[in-house]
Amino acid sequence: MSSPSDSRMSLPPGTRRIAQRSDKKKTGRPVRSELSEQTRQAVDDYLKAANKKTGDFLFTGRRGPDRNMTTRQYARLVSDWIGSVGLDPRLFGTHSLRRTKATLIYRRTGNLRAVQLLLGHTKIESTVRYLGIEVDDALGIAEQVDV
Repeated sequence: MSSPSDSRMSLPPGTRRIAQRSDKKKTGRPVRSELSEQTRQAVDDYLKAANKKTGDFLFTGRRGPDRNMTTRQYARLVSDWIGSVGLDPRLFGTHSLRRTKATLIYRRTGNLRAVQLLLGHTKIESTVRYLGIEVDDALGIAEQVDV
């Protein structure tokens, strides 16, 4: 899951973006993040309530409305959310949520290539290590799936 500070969200009235793009810090390459219908509706509602205009940052930080939220501010926000539902924020964070989503997608579909693309990994071996699966198992599943 990428930080909302990584990109600007612009949704002209009456339109919705299916995916948000952000640049992965390590590689500088764009990474797509799919938004569920429920998330899109929440974003639409937020944009209206916050009176956001095209080109505005979706979430702004303490530095002002023309500045994005920092990665650290985002991590604090996620930590607060995790604590508010009774979980230990020391055990969960932005990275563990990203990893959890990738793992769930892999377990449900077995599609290693799709997970690789969603994570923005250039090498399938990186995705295998990231998910903590055996290389032989992953390659066997990947060979069975056409992308």
